[in-house]
Amino acid sequence: MKSGWGSPAGRTRLAARCRTVTEAPAFSLVVFAAILVNAALLGVETYSGPAAEYQHGLQLAERACLGVFTVEMLLRLGAHADRPAQFLRDPWNLFDLAVLASAFLPVVRENTTVLRLLRLARVLRTARFLPQLRVLLVAVGRSLPGTVSFLFVGALVLYVYAMVGWVCFADSDPGHYGSIGRALLTLFLLMTLDGLGEAVHAGLEISRLSILFYASYVLLASFVLVNVLIGVVLNSLDEARALEAEEAAERDAPRTGRPGRPRGAEELRARITAVRRALAELEADLEADPAAGPDGASGRPAGAAVGAGGGAAVTAASVDTVA
Repeated sequence: MKSGWGSPAGRTRLAARCRTVTEAPAFSLVVFAAILVNAALLGVETYSGPAAEYQHGLQLAERACLGVFTVEMLLRLGAHADRPAQFLRDPWNLFDLAVLASAFLPVVRENTTVLRLLRLARVLRTARFLPQLRVLLVAVGRSLPGTVSFLFVGALVLYVYAMVGWVCFADSDPGHYGSIGRALLTLFLLMTLDGLGEAVHAGLEISRLSILFYASYVLLASFVLVNVLIGVVLNSLDEARALEAEEAAERDAPRTGRPGRPRGAEELRARITAVRRALAELEADLEADPAAGPDGASGRPAGAAVGAGGGAAVTAASVDTVA
């Protein structure tokens, strides 16, 4: 029987050893420090004087960070040697692998601008080691569909009010409403309440009814739509926190011995079958109790035994109904 690293037993041993390293707090601290050093190096390179004077040292430090990231990725790949599919299901693993692999491409290494952008992307890897930052990034991603809908509604409201402003104020205030483009720009700035007082005073000089135009626009664009956007983001933040809690529970399940959330119908059926079997054994033990005799002989009333057996039967029937 093969016992090398290519065999299932060998891959299991390799994964166990690599997981021992990757799950150590010191490993996370070293990688996190390398990410911070990489970010600091990018900042130093923006100064022409130090960048020219310490060019060799900066290059060595950058290569050292790249070496640390390479070793980290190899260890993470080794930790999933017995379950490689799970490594590919994690979006953060795919992101880290893509950023690291791009640094070794000849085309990328020859392009200084692209290489610096990829090095800047490594800073986002801090989210792996900061759970709260990871939750925020996931919330931003989950809020994108709702944000797109918000942008569509906001653009529609902006265009309608811009057309009304052009019709009403184009002749009197051509600097702000002379065209649809100027009207859109004016109302977009008013959405942030910047220059609202001046716009209202200028509108009152044209017509006192202009107050209805500005009041309704500010109420709808600056308060209603912005609050809707805040609600979308907060809802996505709650979903991201719940998702992070579920993933943390699944990761801690093998260590604590507590079952995690069922992943599918098969696992749920297996649990129901186990509960049904345990209830059947309990009912059999209650019916075949050798100490049970006449009423009160076993130190327990017969009614209690019957009640317990009946409760087990009712519970088993309930489980059958759920299954």
